[in-house]
Amino acid sequence: MFYHDPVFIHSVQQTIEILGTLAFAISGIRHAAARHYDWFGGFVCGFVVAIGGGTLRDVMLGVTPFWMTSPMYIVCTFLAQAMVILFARLLRHLNNAWFFFDTLGLALFTIAGIQKTLVCGHPFWVAIAMGCITGSAGGVLRDLLLNRPPVIFRKEIYAMASILGGLVYWLMISLHVNVAVTVVVAFVVIVAIRILAVKYHISLPLLKDESH
Repeated sequence: MFYHDPVFIHSVQQTIEILGTLAFAISGIRHAAARHYDWFGGFVCGFVVAIGGGTLRDVMLGVTPFWMTSPMYIVCTFLAQAMVILFARLLRHLNNAWFFFDTLGLALFTIAGIQKTLVCGHPFWVAIAMGCITGSAGGVLRDLLLNRPPVIFRKEIYAMASILGGLVYWLMISLHVNVAVTVVVAFVVIVAIRILAVKYHISLPLLKDESH
């Protein structure tokens, strides 16, 4: 009901998923490199980060996981690995490179998750939840592979940025704003929230252990 051109929406969604795959794969491989994983370990970590959230989303939606419909997503992971290997020295000097790619992946996959869920006919509250899962679950799997607490369970604003971006997407679609404009605005909102939260140390309150 929100979409007037299914071909255009599909093209936008596929572009977003490819860009998100590349961004998340670079992020995962960079983290693996910091832990001194070998090339295969880095590729596995990058691929799991890139497809984890989208796979969980598609299984819950009852559709074929997106990366099984085209080899492009595996190619994107190989490309990400090549970029990290070839430009390792440059990336080493860019201390915030991992944060940049991780934030791009979060924003892109959140939007892709929302769009795909709406195309499948689900209500918007489900779409926002699926957008959050699509954007965040890959990072959870990455942190588990790297043997550290998942970032979304710590005080850093991560999943909340995805949810707020989803709410902005819903608001703009409800106001009948053009889909392309909505995608750009939601993307900027998610990225801005992540950057501002980290820069100004904005976080959610921590749970207190009553025994201490």
